Amino acid sequence: MPKAKVTFEDIGVTLTVPAGTRLIEVSEQAGAGIVYSCREGECGTCMMKIVSGMENLAERSVLEDKVLQENLAGRNSRLACQAQVLGGEIVVRPG
Repeated sequence: MPKAKVTFEDIGVTLTVPAGTRLIEVSEQAGAGIVYSCREGECGTCMMKIVSGMENLAERSVLEDKVLQENLAGRNSRLACQAQVLGGEIVVRPG
């Protein structure tokens, strides 16, 4: 199974996780303290900035895209509860 390295830039922690893991799950393992509420992609509180490695994440779902647009998110933003890692290296930070 492919693996991915996810680095939380704000706390300097890197974890290796299996492909298909959602960023919110990686955040919990790392103790990164990403704020979240619904875990369903509707509230937008778990928005993160992808510093690098966007190409190593699954495409946005229709729901995630809608919530990000409603919150006027930048193109490097993703919802941690929706974004799944595919492999490679990803660097994220809250925001």
